[in-house]
Amino acid sequence: WDAKIMMQTLREMEHAFGVLEQLKRRRKVTVFGSARTPADHPLYRLARELGELLARRDLMVVTGAGGGIMAAAHEGVGTENSLGFNITLPFEQAANATMRGSHHLLSFHFFFLRKLFFVKEADGLVLCPGGFGTLDEALEVLTLIQTGKSPLVPVVLLDQPGGSYWEDALGFIRRQLGDNGYILPTDLNLLHLVYSAEEAVDEIARFYRNFHSSRWLKDRFVIRLNHPLNKAALAKLHSDFSCLCKEGGFTQQPHGEQERDEPELRDLTRLAFAFNGRDYGRLRALLNVVNEPENWAT
Repeated sequence: WDAKIMMQTLREMEHAFGVLEQLKRRRKVTVFGSARTPADHPLYRLARELGELLARRDLMVVTGAGGGIMAAAHEGVGTENSLGFNITLPFEQAANATMRGSHHLLSFHFFFLRKLFFVKEADGLVLCPGGFGTLDEALEVLTLIQTGKSPLVPVVLLDQPGGSYWEDALGFIRRQLGDNGYILPTDLNLLHLVYSAEEAVDEIARFYRNFHSSRWLKDRFVIRLNHPLNKAALAKLHSDFSCLCKEGGFTQQPHGEQERDEPELRDLTRLAFAFNGRDYGRLRALLNVVNEPENWAT
């Protein structure tokens, strides 16, 4: 049985890497939500609109390829902009009409491997109301980002106008996790609650206005920027975000020898600092400053 698990996992990973290699230059948004949302439900229409707006931004949509919210998002974005990670279940999880027969459809036997690719491929995540699976995915994503095991990406909670699903969930998190000290107050910066598809897409677009990507270079954390920051912005980072630094402060630098494995990013400015690796919620707030056009050097 151990050998069977290992071989099945390796086969699925090899196939997935082969398919995804062809799409690595495209930004992707993973959409989570209930497979049981009916087509006449406001949330279904909202997810379909979300897909349409993401397609206009040339973003792909990744879902579990099932029905409900997943089907709606894929309907909106269209087949060529859809990527589906299906799971083999004895019920409910046949691929939706958009993904059926698509070369962008991958099937997984194990949930853990499917989750790995959901997060690995995501340049943004939109979480719609759903059941145990949706909540599990939401909390796992937050855990991975909070602990630095997954890159920082925008995480958007999307509900219908007047809906209380995510507001009630956030209330529980604030009272039971926040007030009892189980999470940092700044951890809630990792989430953004919206009530329209347009707001969801705008939040993702804002995240990438100046921020491009990030990585560790030994003990230095490097944020790659499309535009360098001006002196006033650097001063603001030093005064408001020094708590993120183990030592020293923030410096801007060009592409270095340590990044020779990514020559295509050599033209981007680097914001480097000795990140303490603990408060990713505060780091998310720093990115909000970095992404404001008024803070860019002209």
